[in-house]
Amino acid sequence: MISASNITLRVGKKALFEDVNIKFTEGNCYGMIGANGAGKSTFLKILSGNLEPTNGDIIITPGERLSFLQQDHFKYDEFLVLDTVIMGNARLYEIMKEKEAIYAKEDFTDEDGMKASELEGEFATMNGWEAESDAATLLNGLGIDTDLHYKYLKDLTGAEKVKVLLAQALFGNPDILLLDEPTNHLDLDAIAWLEEFLINFENTVIVVSHDRYFLNKVCTQIADIDYGKIQLYAGNYDFWYESSQLMLRQMKEANKKKEEKIKELQDFISRFSANASKSKQATSRKKALEKIELDDIRPSSRKYPYIDFRPEREIGNEVLAVEGLSKTIDGVKILDNLEFTINREDKVAFVGGNELAKTVLFKILIGEMEPDEGTYKWGVTTSQGYFPKDFGKEFDNDYTITEWLTQFSENKDATYVRGFLGRMLFAGDDGVKKLKVLSGGEKVRCLLSKMMISAANVLILDEPTNHLDMESITALNNGMIKFPGVLLFSSRDHQIVETTANRIMEIVPGGKLIDKISTYDEYLENDEMARKRQTYTMDEEDN
Repeated sequence: MISASNITLRVGKKALFEDVNIKFTEGNCYGMIGANGAGKSTFLKILSGNLEPTNGDIIITPGERLSFLQQDHFKYDEFLVLDTVIMGNARLYEIMKEKEAIYAKEDFTDEDGMKASELEGEFATMNGWEAESDAATLLNGLGIDTDLHYKYLKDLTGAEKVKVLLAQALFGNPDILLLDEPTNHLDLDAIAWLEEFLINFENTVIVVSHDRYFLNKVCTQIADIDYGKIQLYAGNYDFWYESSQLMLRQMKEANKKKEEKIKELQDFISRFSANASKSKQATSRKKALEKIELDDIRPSSRKYPYIDFRPEREIGNEVLAVEGLSKTIDGVKILDNLEFTINREDKVAFVGGNELAKTVLFKILIGEMEPDEGTYKWGVTTSQGYFPKDFGKEFDNDYTITEWLTQFSENKDATYVRGFLGRMLFAGDDGVKKLKVLSGGEKVRCLLSKMMISAANVLILDEPTNHLDMESITALNNGMIKFPGVLLFSSRDHQIVETTANRIMEIVPGGKLIDKISTYDEYLENDEMARKRQTYTMDEEDN
């Protein structure tokens, strides 16, 4: 168990948290939610001991081990992948190194023998002999192949490093597990594996995530941060949303009834306070009036942008034809003879672990990259809006937000352009902010403003939820569902894929394409059944 007692954290004059008291108990998975800047990651750092609060204490049950997902992707570059995972249990790794040092001695003494015996006993108690196989199981589950286990972390890609650090946090069955955005940079298969791991995990988990489907799948409690306080709700994210909205409605209805009663009492007092025969009743009403207190309903710190993609022209029957498209990069076949036709009602989700292939395909279709072979042809009625995964170059200039967005608008009127920015929560003086000072989330909202103002009837979105908070992801999800044009997109957000796509395409290793007309959940179910059939067939052959 881990609890916070009277935790206050001040940053300058501002109190990020004020007298927070909360207890996290064994057997529960707590989803910590709140608007950007509410302090979710900061509170995890306080719980982990990586940040000292201004006041208050963090109390952990004696003897329990806490594990925290590391965010520094370069910290373990000089260590082997397998060793990095085992470091998740610092004491176990320390014992392993002590044993190695003792057994490597040329002048092995009796004292060394006694020390080695003590270490071997502790090592066995901690299931040390299973450490490497346990670490390998975690890595394989997250999609890190066995041939990478004995490489140095510096030789891995950024996405692979993320998986190794996640395996490190999960290693050794920690009593308390703190995870800050664990699904970031994970492919959908790895996220599905992590969901199952956490569902079956029996200790305490506290997780910060913007993935609504993930929170719904794994959480038994929601810890909602708003205005420096943390309120616990039983159930998953959807239950929290319904409960919080119901509570708000009930408070508003209660206040409405109180306001009606106040008006009734005030009217009586006003009419009869000067009437001698009614003066006692008027005095009684005054006392009753003084006792009525309206509930203090503070507006939430959450703000939802308004995302509405409206095409300027209706799309025709001919949208996109792709024939024999191939691309090789650094000797690796990324796309291999892709052929497909996009229809006017298609909303296509590109899924699977081959992220580079999806990005390369999108860049080819938008004209930023040439294929090695094959052709593609857009219909004459189409216009394309593109959201790139790597958008750094887009903001490498000295424009203000308004100046930058005006470039992409046929209507150059400042009020018109600011209207689109306003929908994306850029109010007042925000319009004169320089692009270079924007946060990742602000840049994404700028790009979505650009896509709205362009009025394209085909939208290509490559991981658009990166950097967005829960409220913006919800707004984007709604905008994609309502969009009457064609969508080609990739996203790690399961809920966006499931609620938006009516066609699934997966570019598998080797660059081949699997193309199915189905929802995402149907696709996963059929894929799982196919894997089970394949496993059954292999078992039969072995027998």
